[in-house]
Amino acid sequence: MSLLVVGSVALDSLETPFGRREDVLGGSASYFSTCASFFGPTRVVAVVGEDFPEEHVRFLRERGIDLAGLARRPGKTFRWKGRYEFDLNTAHTLDTQLNVFAAFRPELPEHYRDSEYVFLGNIDPDLQRAVLDQVKRPRFIGCDTMNYWITSKRESLLETLKRVDMLFVNDAEARQLAGEHNVVKAARKILTFGPRAVVIKRGEYGALFFSGEEVFAANAVPLPAVFDPTGAGDSFAGGFMGYLAKNRREDHATMRRAIVLGSVLASFTVEQFSLDRLRSLTPEEIRARYGEARSLARFDELEADLFNGNGTPR
Repeated sequence: MSLLVVGSVALDSLETPFGRREDVLGGSASYFSTCASFFGPTRVVAVVGEDFPEEHVRFLRERGIDLAGLARRPGKTFRWKGRYEFDLNTAHTLDTQLNVFAAFRPELPEHYRDSEYVFLGNIDPDLQRAVLDQVKRPRFIGCDTMNYWITSKRESLLETLKRVDMLFVNDAEARQLAGEHNVVKAARKILTFGPRAVVIKRGEYGALFFSGEEVFAANAVPLPAVFDPTGAGDSFAGGFMGYLAKNRREDHATMRRAIVLGSVLASFTVEQFSLDRLRSLTPEEIRARYGEARSLARFDELEADLFNGNGTPR
C-alpha cells in the first residue's frame, strides 16, 4: 500500500454548543492520514512551524504514518479558529493565520515518488499539480477543493481536474463549480471536466457517488451526539482512499464499500473534539458500525400482487 496525502497540518481552536478547545491538532492531512492509517501506512506532505507540539508528531508517527514529508520551518504553525452554532453543518471562521503554510511548496521525498494512490488535499490547485508532477506513475488520484479556489482560481482548478480520477466536494461546491442548481446535473457536468468519478459529501445526510451512469447514495450513520464536525470531510476521504489503496482495486463495487467506510470513519470523528475519538477507535468498532450502515439501507422486495391491473393500489 502506497498512499500519499498532501495538505495541511494545523492547530485549531474550536467553539461548539458543547464546549471549546484551544490549539488542538487539526488540518486536512492530519484527519486524512489518521483515518487512512486503519488500512495501512500513509505518507504525509505538509509543513508546520517551530511551535508545533512534539506530542502531535509522536501521535501521527505511532499510527504508522510516514512523516518524512512533514517539514518544520521557522515561524508559527497554520492556525484556524472557528465556531459552530446548533446547526453544526456550517463553520463560522473567526480567524485564519496561514503562517508557515503561506509559503508552502510541497517537495516529495524520493521514496514518496512511487506512490500509487495520491490524495490532493484542499490547497492551491497550482500546488496540487506541482505534487502530481513529482509522482512517477500514480494509479488513482483523489482531489479536494473549496469555494475559495473555485472562485479565485477556477481555470487552474480545471487544469488540475483534467489529471485526477475522483473529486470530493460538498453539494454547495458542486453547484458552484458546475454552475448548476441541481446536484445531479452538477455532478454530471463535473464529470465532463476530467474526473471519472465525483463524490458529493452531504454531511449528516450522507454522500452521493457518480461515475459514468453509476449512481450510489450512502446514508450517514444517525448519531445521538455530534460534538465537532471539523475534519469530517477529510476523515471521509481518508477512509475512502485508505480502503482503495489497501485493496488496489477501483471498480464500482469497491468504491461503494469505500464510500460507506468513509462515512463510518467520519461518523466517529465528529463524536469528540479534534482527533480525540480516533485515538481510541478500534477496527472492531469500525466493522460493527459498517454493519449498522448496511442495515440502514436493507429492505425487502415489493409483493408481486401489490397493484391491480390499471395501476391503482388496492
